[in-house]
Amino acid sequence: MKNDLLTIGPLTIHGYGLMIAIGFFAAYVAAEQRAKKMGMNPDQLFNLTIYTMVFGLLSAKLLYYITIIKDIIANPRLLLNVADGFVVYGGIIGGILAGYVFARVKKMDFWKYFDLVVPSIALAQGFGRIGCFLAGCCYGTETTSPIGIVFHESQFAPNGVPLVPTQTISSILNFLHFFVLIIFAKHKKADGQVAALYLILYSIGRFILEFYRGDLIRGTVGQLSTSQFISIFVCIAGVILFIISGKRNPIIKETKETDSGN
Repeated sequence: MKNDLLTIGPLTIHGYGLMIAIGFFAAYVAAEQRAKKMGMNPDQLFNLTIYTMVFGLLSAKLLYYITIIKDIIANPRLLLNVADGFVVYGGIIGGILAGYVFARVKKMDFWKYFDLVVPSIALAQGFGRIGCFLAGCCYGTETTSPIGIVFHESQFAPNGVPLVPTQTISSILNFLHFFVLIIFAKHKKADGQVAALYLILYSIGRFILEFYRGDLIRGTVGQLSTSQFISIFVCIAGVILFIISGKRNPIIKETKETDSGN
């Protein structure tokens, strides 16, 4: 709950930035190790990671700007604040689109690599939410629950009042999500199903957790927050992808063809 962890001269190490860096590093290492076990090209994975990371961050920032467009019109100087304010869904959508384009250009099997990296995305999000906890952003609503947390030096969350620990809950769910996807990946019946399960589980969890978020600056669509509105369509897309992937069933098909060839 303290974002400025260490200061050495003019250099200050911020908890949020540190956790984001750790998350990206852990995510890449996990994906690289799995790629080697699956006989996939780690070099292609590195290039794919860089492209998706860059465009993911840009998209996360862009979607945040869209959610506060009225404030930006009133005060265009808000555009200069590039360090704070990101919407995770923007990063997910932008990263997926960038990965798809990269895979098409490099003639890679997009669905295989998509399934490879999505558990790592959940892992990175788990560390990222720890960063949110340290900074005090993405905070929860006021609560009288014994699990409530109180911030004292946050620049984002209300200080001195107990809040629902949405950052901690989200972090735990993301780490659990990572392990569920890793286990499911060993039993998937078709490429694309791991990615589909990620979209389904994340969108459902995010939709529910949004009811307890107190930072409504991210905008609303009717009675729903922007993220809840997006979650509905992401979940539907995940279900459709899971069903379509299962019907194609390429993994079982390839196994049968191999067996018949012997």
